[in-house]
Amino acid sequence: MKKIQIANTDMTASQLILGCMRINEAGKNPVEVIQTAYDNGINFFDHADIYGRGECETIFAQALKETSISRSDIYLQSKVGIRPGIAFDFSKAHIIEAVEGSLKRLDTDYLDALLLHRPDTLVEPEEVAEAFSQLEKAGKVRAFGVSNQNPSQIELLKTAVKQPMNINQLQFGLKHTGMIDAGINVNMENQAGLVRDGGILEYSRIQEMTIQAWSPFQYGFFEGVFVGDTEKFPELNARLQELADQYKVTPSGIAVAFINRHPAKIQTILGTMTPSRIIEATEAADIVLTREEWYSLYMAAGNILP
Repeated sequence: MKKIQIANTDMTASQLILGCMRINEAGKNPVEVIQTAYDNGINFFDHADIYGRGECETIFAQALKETSISRSDIYLQSKVGIRPGIAFDFSKAHIIEAVEGSLKRLDTDYLDALLLHRPDTLVEPEEVAEAFSQLEKAGKVRAFGVSNQNPSQIELLKTAVKQPMNINQLQFGLKHTGMIDAGINVNMENQAGLVRDGGILEYSRIQEMTIQAWSPFQYGFFEGVFVGDTEKFPELNARLQELADQYKVTPSGIAVAFINRHPAKIQTILGTMTPSRIIEATEAADIVLTREEWYSLYMAAGNILP
């Protein structure tokens, strides 16, 4: 599988990431899931302290011990800053406490990457800076980033934070193309031309931030999966199937190839805990769609070229 350099780091990571939010699902075999992902080229695993209220990190650590994989073979990333039902919290105290909790549950001495999980409007950049510096100095976090933040929010953090913001985790996929739509519809008085995120795609490329695409197969706000839903998305699924047949992969694989084709060098986060689906995605990871194929998918998803 193609590897990419995480921006401003020495991490050479797989373009696909295994997201571990659902690793606590009943009936799944975490050992098989992790081993399958690694055997098929995935060396980057994404967590958050709130996934399963911490249980997902614990399950992952226990399962990893039963695989043939060493901690040094992989990259572990976690996210902090959400206190479910209470607040977003980027205070120094919470960041430090949350990271210590993740390290304990993951049974590791360090995180390869730490992301601030969604924006905290009460953020004090100086507190974030103190937390990041303390964690970096102690060798507990190697790289830093954010999730779902716009350029102004990132620039605000950078007024105090000295470490590079290496990563921004954003929702992106064939049915969530807002950060592309705005760029295509510049100077147009239409819905697609509304800039909702401050031009985060272009900003990330200029700042050399690695974008990680979450929920790549979802439409709406966790309303469902568009792949295979021929009733709601007949044209898109027909085009996915055509390209899947052409490249001898699955429609899900083509949906991954759509993201991977973008020159921003985006990492795609797979949320599936089904080994066969992990394999389907990795088999398509190196497909390079033509410009015409990429745009045909974009339009089949319901978008227009002005």
